[in-house]
Amino acid sequence: MRCKPATSVVAPAASVADGVFAPGHLGGLTACLPFELVDAVLAETGTVQRRLRALPSRVGVYFLLALGLFPHLGYAKVWSKLVAGLAGEKAPTPSEKALRDLRRRLGPAPMKALFEVVAGPLAQPRTPGTRYRRWRTVAFDGCSSFKVPDVERNRGWLGRPRLRLGWGGYPTLRLMTLIETGSRGLLGAAFGPKTRGESHYARQLLRRLRPDMLVLADRGFDDGRLLAEIAGTG
Repeated sequence: MRCKPATSVVAPAASVADGVFAPGHLGGLTACLPFELVDAVLAETGTVQRRLRALPSRVGVYFLLALGLFPHLGYAKVWSKLVAGLAGEKAPTPSEKALRDLRRRLGPAPMKALFEVVAGPLAQPRTPGTRYRRWRTVAFDGCSSFKVPDVERNRGWLGRPRLRLGWGGYPTLRLMTLIETGSRGLLGAAFGPKTRGESHYARQLLRRLRPDMLVLADRGFDDGRLLAEIAGTG
């Protein structure tokens, strides 16, 4: 049964959900991503919990965001930071296994949908370093050093890196982003096996370009066909 929780005010004047839903809020994140938005994304992707849990799906979204803020900490320590601001509220203390199961139950769909909603330019017209004349300056930038767990599923998708003296220990993926210069606001992102070049992933982000943008790119993008496709977006 799905329940619509009531809300209460917890110092310092942050509106959070009552009861078992309370751990779903981290002050800084809630200010940027209100729980009404998270709930809408969960409903859209069909990932709302089917029964009332101590760790509902909304909690999972904020927990995954917190993992990104503290990438060098374990699940339990990240959880403690997530609920640190809930003064006066009795938050549950889940095991790391419960948090892992929450992450698996949630899956990638709501996080991808949430990114699609919030990704976009951040700069105002007068923000320094974000414009050339009337154009908003954006740039492609990539990274190919992200390591992922060495499990069969990842190896089958990404392969294993070949080094001079043998095989690398962990599969790695290539990440390509389109960003707004100055503000570093993410407009889009794509990733996959390193066997694909930067141009391949940049093409997946062309739909993010607009006629009021000026694209900056380094020598890794000196592909005539790609440049023509960028120009073709207007």
